[in-house]
Amino acid sequence: MDALKAKYLAAVAAAADEATLEEVRVAALGKKGEISAQMASLGRMEPDQRKAAGAMLNALKDEIDAALRAKKAALGDAALDERLRTEWLDVTLPGRNRPRGTIHPVSQVMEELTAIFADMGFAVAEGPQVESDWYNFDALNIPPEHPARQEHDTFFMNRAPGDNRPPHVLRTHTSPVQIRAMAAQGAPIRVIAPGRVYRMDMDQTHTPMFHQVEGLAIDRDISMANLKWVLEEFCRAFFEVPSVELRFRASHFPFTEPSAEVDIRCSWEGGQLKIGQGDKWMEILGSGMVHPKVLAAAGVDPAKWQGFAFGMGIDRIAMLKYGIPDLRAFFESDLRWLRHYGFAALDMPDLAGGLSS
Repeated sequence: MDALKAKYLAAVAAAADEATLEEVRVAALGKKGEISAQMASLGRMEPDQRKAAGAMLNALKDEIDAALRAKKAALGDAALDERLRTEWLDVTLPGRNRPRGTIHPVSQVMEELTAIFADMGFAVAEGPQVESDWYNFDALNIPPEHPARQEHDTFFMNRAPGDNRPPHVLRTHTSPVQIRAMAAQGAPIRVIAPGRVYRMDMDQTHTPMFHQVEGLAIDRDISMANLKWVLEEFCRAFFEVPSVELRFRASHFPFTEPSAEVDIRCSWEGGQLKIGQGDKWMEILGSGMVHPKVLAAAGVDPAKWQGFAFGMGIDRIAMLKYGIPDLRAFFESDLRWLRHYGFAALDMPDLAGGLSS
């Protein structure tokens, strides 16, 4: 007993790391360890001898176990001290400056509206910016004589003489993404399609390239009431106001029937726009129930499915929310403008934490 005690206490004291200490523990107290073997031999002793030897072995076992625990704690403390010595931070140093780069307002608003619609169950769908004439017009029930199909309104891709392939255009809206999404996924479906679009227009509030987001929801019993609720919830969350009031005005779009322009209640007190209050109305988007011909073109049976669609300009709602007066400044790459209206790269929009906080 004394020899075992001296042997293992010395081994514990000499252990330089936890791996070596574990080897000592196994050799002494493991299933095949020396002290465990001594405990197994108690059954062959006379009762009086077994009683005395058992008490001594238990005391030895407890003493070595206590030494092992104390040594392990000491090794852990030493390792922590070494880590603290090498991994230190001088809290008196000045803080680092934030990165000078900023997120463009258009990218910020895309992230904001994606967060809002994702909370309502909408996925993000994408498609090509160079579209066939069929996806951009025909599948959306836009007739051949429609003004949008003329060269003064649409960018047509150049074709070599004798090329009989269907014409291609720079997409004039993101509605073709809705056709592609329905054709690929079928119904029911709930998606938004943000992205770049192109039209022949250029002034203070129009550019040849701008950004749109369109939404689509197809199911068995979707109605205009569902459309109104979705738009109200979006506007309330996007403009970060407690309530909004929307007004639907009858309109006409080839791809929806019935169709409606949507106005939002606002005021212009002191030249400052306030959403959700006042006695003015401002048009912000177009919407309606998806035309049966559009559903059929995408391979969805209009006798079984119905739904709504809407579209709005991302650049325009960014101007409204953040007080940006001129759309052309969005594309001028002026660093002063970007630093003024830009957003911190790591501040991701979040409904719980605030979209633009």
